[in-house]
Amino acid sequence: MAVTDEAILKIKDMIVSGDLSPGSRLPPEKELSERLGLSRSSLREAVKALEVIRVLDVRRGDGTYVTSLQSDLLLEAMSFVVDLHQDDSILEILAVRRILEPKAVALASARITGEQLAEIAGLLDDIANDTDIEHLVAHDVDFHARIAAASGNSYLTHLIESLSSHTVRARVWRGITEGGSVARTIDEHRAILRALQMGDGELAEALMIAHVSGVEHWLREAR
Repeated sequence: MAVTDEAILKIKDMIVSGDLSPGSRLPPEKELSERLGLSRSSLREAVKALEVIRVLDVRRGDGTYVTSLQSDLLLEAMSFVVDLHQDDSILEILAVRRILEPKAVALASARITGEQLAEIAGLLDDIANDTDIEHLVAHDVDFHARIAAASGNSYLTHLIESLSSHTVRARVWRGITEGGSVARTIDEHRAILRALQMGDGELAEALMIAHVSGVEHWLREAR
């Protein structure tokens, strides 16, 4: 398990035990890192991750607080960290995406319109390398949905959208815990778009296999 994940689970244990309650303030960084047996850098990464999923509220110049949600809702928000490492269903969903999405982009390469290509290009123009992870994942979901729609197969489109919705949190978590994810995702999207613009279905399919496999490979390595 990654050090960041371990730090998060230790903070979760503090909430379960009652050491931290909704609305309470976390101890100073030095004190908390020593108490949990973590480096300060690992603790900072964990706090940043928990801020993204709204378990912690970092108030600049004031301190870091547990959000004022009920404890059971806080724990539910954190439970996916454990699920990622223990639940094979996410890996199975990712494997199905790896089968379907390359075929969808291959179909799209023969049917996609100039207007649809322009809309996808617009998505990429609106995203930058310094965007935050939540916006990146929202962009990623939209990118894949538009390509699936361009396949012309409505059943395939709805199936891919349903599968994609079940992997959003895994994609967010990869973005938080793995460096370079924003630039890498944008570069991969641009390469797929170029293949579509050229009408090269085989290249688009190969690029999509590599792109969709990224989260699956990351999750297998993280276990």
